[in-house]
Amino acid sequence: MSSVYDFTVIDREGNEKSLKDYEGKVLLIVNTATGCGFTPHYDPLEAMYKEFKDKGFEILDFPCNQFAGQAPDSDDKINEFCTMKFGTEFPRFAKIDVNGDTAIPLFAYLATEKPFEGFGKGIKNGALEKFAGLNNKKFGDKAYIKWNFTKFLVDREGKVIARFEPTMDMEEVKKEVEAAL
Repeated sequence: MSSVYDFTVIDREGNEKSLKDYEGKVLLIVNTATGCGFTPHYDPLEAMYKEFKDKGFEILDFPCNQFAGQAPDSDDKINEFCTMKFGTEFPRFAKIDVNGDTAIPLFAYLATEKPFEGFGKGIKNGALEKFAGLNNKKFGDKAYIKWNFTKFLVDREGKVIARFEPTMDMEEVKKEVEAAL
């Protein structure tokens, strides 16, 4: 695979969706969870989406329940929660796995293109690193994503240009998105 456009994913209705449909746009691909401490990231994500969508920007939201069971609900309930609580309008796809043998190929590709480099410094980041390490131990070398709200920035040619761990300041993420536009 040479770009994200080579992948097909499943939308909330259970239909296949080619990422080629997003060709020429800057993408922020995110694995999410509704019961996570990082769930408030939906607010700055939606603000970014509103600000930049007319400039060719899309956020692709992939709920995942592999991190401490923080997204246990159905796709419909997850969507309802996100639209009612955070007013999200960006595309949300079917719940997926991002790690292990059941990980969807898109996330294995994203993480191979931009591997994990750490959560950063500080007590909170160190605690998350330890907790994530225990959670991901069961996936071995297929623990591609370390926690919810990992974000991948993709340029207009479908190339992965940045990875943002959930501990990254959302203002920094926004600056990178703006630069890619």
